[in-house]
Amino acid sequence: MNSELIFISGFIVFILLMLAIDLGLFAKANKPVSMKRAAIMSVVWITLALGFYALILQYGHLLHHVDSYAALQEINTQNFHHLTLDPNNLPASLSLYRKNLGLEFITGYVVEYALSVDNIFVMVLIFTAFAVDKRHYHKVLFWGIIGAILMRFAFIFVGSALITHFHWILYLFGAFLVYTGVTMFLNRNKEDEIDPENHKVVKLASRYFAVHPKFEGNRFFVKINHRKMVTPLFLVLLIIEVTDLVFAVDSIPAIFSITKDPYIVFFSNIFAILGLRSMFFLLVNIIDKFHYLKIGLAALLAFIGLKMLGANYVDRIGLTTGNSLLIILAILVVSIVASLIFPKREIRG
Repeated sequence: MNSELIFISGFIVFILLMLAIDLGLFAKANKPVSMKRAAIMSVVWITLALGFYALILQYGHLLHHVDSYAALQEINTQNFHHLTLDPNNLPASLSLYRKNLGLEFITGYVVEYALSVDNIFVMVLIFTAFAVDKRHYHKVLFWGIIGAILMRFAFIFVGSALITHFHWILYLFGAFLVYTGVTMFLNRNKEDEIDPENHKVVKLASRYFAVHPKFEGNRFFVKINHRKMVTPLFLVLLIIEVTDLVFAVDSIPAIFSITKDPYIVFFSNIFAILGLRSMFFLLVNIIDKFHYLKIGLAALLAFIGLKMLGANYVDRIGLTTGNSLLIILAILVVSIVASLIFPKREIRG
C-alpha cells in the first residue's frame, strides 16, 4: 500500500479515536466542563500536536511517498520550498525536508490556534445571547467541531488546487489578510452584539425548518404533535458552524502563507480545531482579561498578509519560516503580557 495513503488513513483513524475519547471524557454526567478538566485536555491536545510534529520529523517523507532524490526534488519544486538539497546524500536531504515540513506544521498550528481565540470571543457572545445552559456547551461545540473539520477539509484542498493553477490568488489572500487585520484593529473597541431573533442564520433556518420556541434539554430536534421541529440549541449550532466558516476565510489563507502543502495545512488546522473546545472552556470566564489580544491578532494577520504580498522578496531578506514563527510568537506573547500588566479599566456608573 502507498505510504501516503497509510499516513493519511492513520491520521483520520487517529482523529476519530480521539474524538470518541474526548466526547466520553467531556460529556460525563452531562455537567458543565470544569476549568481543571479543560486545562488537562488542553495540555493533552497540545502534547498530541507536539507528538505529531515529532512524527513528521521522523517519517514526514512518507507523507508524499518520497523514496528517491528525484521524487524529493519534484515535491520540493511543487511546494515552492527551495531547499538546498544534496543529490549525493539522500538521507541528509530527506532529513532537511522533514525538518522543513515539521517547522511548517508547528508554525501553521500556532497561527491557527492563536486565531481560534477570536473565534472563542464570538462563541461566548452566541451562547450568552441565546441563554444556553452551560451543561450543553460541550454538545454544541462537539458537533460544531465535526462540521468544522469537514468544511475545512473541502476548503483547504479546493484552495490548494486554485493556488496550484492560479498563483496570483496568493496575492489576493495577502491583501485580504492585511485588510482584515486593519479592520480588526480599527474595530477592537467596538462591542459586538448578537440579536437572536433577527440573526440572519435564524431567519434563514426558519424558512426551511419548523422551530420550537424553547430549549428541550440538550436535544437538537423534538417531535410535537407528530411534527419534527428544531430547537434553539440546533440554531445555535448552525450559527457556530457559519461563524467557523467565516473565520476559516481568514485562518486558512494565513496558513497557506506558511506552506503550500495541503496536507500540512490540513494537519495544523485540524489539531488546532480539536484543541479549540478545551481552550474554550479554559478561557470562557477569563477571555475579557486579554483585551490587547485583538490588537495582537490584528498585527498577526497584517504581518502574514504582508508576507504573502512580498513573497518574491521574503527569501532575499532572510524571512524564513523559523523567523516567521519567532515573530508570530513574539506578537502573541507581547499582547498577552501587556493585557496582564495593563488590565482593562472598568467603567463605573
